[in-house]
Amino acid sequence: MKYLGHTTMMALLVLTVPFAVGVRAQDARGTDAVSNKASQAKVDYCKTCHGLQGQGYRGASTMPRLAGQQPEYIENQLSAFTERRRENKFMYSVSHVLSPAMRKALAEHFSALNPKPLGGAPKGLVAAGKLIYEEGIPKSDVSPCASCHGADAKGDGQFPRLAGQLHDYIFAKLVNWDKERGLDSNNPDASAIMQPIAHNLTKDQISAVAAYLSYLD
Repeated sequence: MKYLGHTTMMALLVLTVPFAVGVRAQDARGTDAVSNKASQAKVDYCKTCHGLQGQGYRGASTMPRLAGQQPEYIENQLSAFTERRRENKFMYSVSHVLSPAMRKALAEHFSALNPKPLGGAPKGLVAAGKLIYEEGIPKSDVSPCASCHGADAKGDGQFPRLAGQLHDYIFAKLVNWDKERGLDSNNPDASAIMQPIAHNLTKDQISAVAAYLSYLD
């Protein structure tokens, strides 16, 4: 979650924003494993890249929105980074030091946030993206996105929230799907369902869907 190009600037901003984290996660033995102080420190660290309210950040690289994300999905993806099933040059170093209890605490914290989307996508693409999201593309064997992510695009359990996600982030992930996701075919997760969909969408179609989703609250 730490991106070197803007870490110092964001860290200074974080220090000026008072914020209390009241999450105390439980480990497998049922003991209190994460203190407020420890979870606050990790949240502040995450916010240096993902924004003060988890809204995402555009810099030299686009950092995804975590706010409002399904907690189960966040935990699953942190595990995927740790186990090298998902590739990201920053996230392995972040995720592999987190205990299961800390992952849970972070997931619950960010899932509770609800800032306004950053937007910024071409609005002329929104209508086409909405149609693909709601109806799919039958001739390309692309199911409606809403069938897994929900009519409001807020996700469900292991299926992630897409509403308000940065459009350039969605585009980059779908276009580069095989380079970053499902890297251990013997240990797949729910995201495996996306591989054929990512392949069957054109770049123009991906851009349209991403634009539509980026404006949803």
